[in-house]
Amino acid sequence: MKYLIVGASHGGHEAALELLHKEPEAEVTILEQGNFISFMSCGMELYLTNRVIDDTSVRNFKPSDLEALGGVVKNNSQVVAINADDKTVHVKNTITGIETDKTYDKLILSTGVNPVQLPVPGYELKNVFLMRGHDWALKIKAKLEDPTVQNVVIVGAGYIGIEATEAFVDAGKHVTLIDTLPNVLGAYLNEEMSDQIKQRLQTNGVDVRMHEFVQAYIGDAGVLSEVETDLGSYTADLVIEAVGVKPNTDWLQGTVLLDQKGWIKTDPFLQTNLPDVYAIGDSIVPFSIPANKPMPIALATTARREAQYVVRNITSDNVNAKPFKGVVGTSALDVLGYSFATAGLNRTTADRAGVAMETAHYEDKRLPYFVSTQSGNGDIAVDLSYNPDTHQILGGAVLADGYDVTAHGNTLALAISQKLTLEDIAEADFFFQPGFDRQWSVLNLAAQHALGYGEFTR
Repeated sequence: MKYLIVGASHGGHEAALELLHKEPEAEVTILEQGNFISFMSCGMELYLTNRVIDDTSVRNFKPSDLEALGGVVKNNSQVVAINADDKTVHVKNTITGIETDKTYDKLILSTGVNPVQLPVPGYELKNVFLMRGHDWALKIKAKLEDPTVQNVVIVGAGYIGIEATEAFVDAGKHVTLIDTLPNVLGAYLNEEMSDQIKQRLQTNGVDVRMHEFVQAYIGDAGVLSEVETDLGSYTADLVIEAVGVKPNTDWLQGTVLLDQKGWIKTDPFLQTNLPDVYAIGDSIVPFSIPANKPMPIALATTARREAQYVVRNITSDNVNAKPFKGVVGTSALDVLGYSFATAGLNRTTADRAGVAMETAHYEDKRLPYFVSTQSGNGDIAVDLSYNPDTHQILGGAVLADGYDVTAHGNTLALAISQKLTLEDIAEADFFFQPGFDRQWSVLNLAAQHALGYGEFTR
């Protein structure tokens, strides 16, 4: 059996590993249009803030890793067309320009996304940067260390923009953060938690400008000097754009069915309209368990689950294959000391998906009140979002200052995937040890608060 995988990021890597494990004698080839295999953009901040060895270590795998298992990895290999009738892909070498055809029995598309660039006057000016991929990481790193770069404008207050903000604050630069949404990290956190993050950013000298729209980049002799919005202008030696992504699917137009925004359409088994052609990762719209419908969820964890599912079906008699269960959408971030984890929907994403939802916000101490602040006790906040009729948990987030809350985030992810209710969480039997948690876990208390149980003895 001959398998071709287009794209060497999380989904492509997982698919190759699974295939080589299940069918060691199969031909498994990854075709990657980029030169560097395979940079983890989600780990870029670690490189920018000197928390990894070097740029070459921020990767899922080296080609030799898969080759040792019997696979083949070809970089600088851009797939430009699919011929489903004779089961070939047309490949162009991005260095030499040489074009060839490669055959397949099964084809997995893991083409990913490209960063969006704002179509405003001046976007072509020098020092307007994007933040995705190995090449941009090297360029941004150089600017962090450049003493002539003092004023940095970050456009976009999502994960990528916040990571860029923290990196430049850490480097001693003055940062202005601009976003069209009214709240920092608005697609992940509700207002109560977002406001705490905003205050921490401002305390660290960041000029936070929410609900502003960039109108133009101003410069002289091709060099950026200013960012103009609908509400003001800001001095800028450098701009980092982090305004979203678009699917890398233009080359599939007319061959693979796409929706109006360019996302690859798949059936419940992640197969495209073409026989033996499957799609995974950021370029598709997976089924969201809490939304009960497909919606964009661009996460490495999502891509890997999809890859594992597809390989399990295409390497076996899939007569009894079940539709892809879907994903929750779970992530976490540290922002200047604040740690938060989020799962499922928040108010912004629920509105986008047209999902009716209510949210309860709860704040308390992380440990029993007899534990002193000096011993590690601190404030913790929990959001629980739920169906107002059934009380099914649809989303949640946990935020604390100087404390890792990701275990709570994983608990919420599991609760959402299993369609647990507020009542289930309110009564869940979590452990107690005063150095770690409360007699009632903070998740218990948040659910009891949402149900109106009232205050308990602390």
